[in-house]
Amino acid sequence: MFNNVNNQKIALHNLGCKVNGYEMDVMSQRLKEAGAVIVPFSEKADIYIINTCTVTNIADRKSRQMLHKAKKENPEAVVVAVGCYVETGIDGVKKDDSIDLAVGNNKKGEIVDILNEFLAARNADVTDKTLGGASIIDINHTNEYESMFLSELPEHTRAYIKIQDGCNQFCSYCVIPYARGRVRSRQEQEILAEIKGLVQKGCKEVVLTGIHVGSYGLDFDTKEPQLISLIEHINEIAGIRRIRLSSIEPRIMTEENVKRLSMVDKLCPHFHLSLQSGCDSVLKRMNRHYTAAEYRQSVDILRKYFDRPAITTDVIVGFPGETPEEFEECRKFCEDISFYEMHVFKYSPRKGTVAAGMKDQLTDRQKSERSDVLLHMTGTQSESYRNSFIGEKLEILWEDEEEIKGRRYMTGHSDRYVKVAVPLDSPFAAGAVTGEITTVVPTGFLNSDTLLI
Repeated sequence: MFNNVNNQKIALHNLGCKVNGYEMDVMSQRLKEAGAVIVPFSEKADIYIINTCTVTNIADRKSRQMLHKAKKENPEAVVVAVGCYVETGIDGVKKDDSIDLAVGNNKKGEIVDILNEFLAARNADVTDKTLGGASIIDINHTNEYESMFLSELPEHTRAYIKIQDGCNQFCSYCVIPYARGRVRSRQEQEILAEIKGLVQKGCKEVVLTGIHVGSYGLDFDTKEPQLISLIEHINEIAGIRRIRLSSIEPRIMTEENVKRLSMVDKLCPHFHLSLQSGCDSVLKRMNRHYTAAEYRQSVDILRKYFDRPAITTDVIVGFPGETPEEFEECRKFCEDISFYEMHVFKYSPRKGTVAAGMKDQLTDRQKSERSDVLLHMTGTQSESYRNSFIGEKLEILWEDEEEIKGRRYMTGHSDRYVKVAVPLDSPFAAGAVTGEITTVVPTGFLNSDTLLI
């Protein structure tokens, strides 16, 4: 048996959101710095770390499955459950024989010390799964932002930058505030320093992410969100080419804020405004804090200040009590807004939420029928939006080589996140190098979601 992580083979697997992805990147970085050897999850390892998700009951099940898979792969390995599933299901975690160690949120940055302490204690035969509670805090009663710092670029082209944690919204279908706690924001100077370091490593684009990005700075002394100011300061960093936002709520897109954003020349005109429903009565049951009319106003303001902004969204169909009339109201609203893309989710009851106990739960068939309607709509709308850029000059950040229909292509995305491909054997492929940005003119569609040069 070993006493610390040095020279140990460690496999990591991430489930869930981009925030989890950022935290996994930091954990991997710190383990490497401590001498660990990071191996693919498919390989036999000494330690398996699963960064879990708990957003739905299905996510819980997937988390358990990956933990059990790891223990089955190597029964002698240390299997570590990390993150949101630990926070909401600790009683089950403690009873699960496949799990050797549990690490909650706001403790991921201490993964090396926690593992080393666990391994030393295991050899002395005095361990328990939670190190006496030292690796799980009361996430719902902390105002401390966990310090994490990414010094290496996980991808060749863009980096996800975590700027805040926690949520104060308490939507009736969501358990995340209980898994992540209240809003806690990262200090601006630390964010700027991290981005500057990644730019020196070749990063061209940053994506600002968090659990509730629009609340950034709400916990500072100003008591006002500071997201716009942060973006303006990132824009001043030499070498950064693009700033992109992850999911945000529509209420932050006021006339004043959008006008300021329109003057940030590196900001990508791509806005993922979370909708969930276009029907006011459903929004009220969801405990969303805006109306469909207010959402529409935010979209109108964005389209006033930006040329063809890519507006994407999430929509939940089949929420408890959703009548055919309410769904039709939502469908018509989505049709009128004409999103670039809609991510359509069939409502899934999450144990522990208000919505899970609501009356009039819909059948799977009803949810599927409604989902199919919106999926067909978003396919048509997305094609129309992409089509509007054919024949125009687009700046593409090149990312990956892909084989499509037996031919090799270099693919990348525009600032509006429109995917473009160029054949590697084409004369137009000159300059299409991973991590570089070049100007191209797409001539048509390669397939339903990709433009062709």
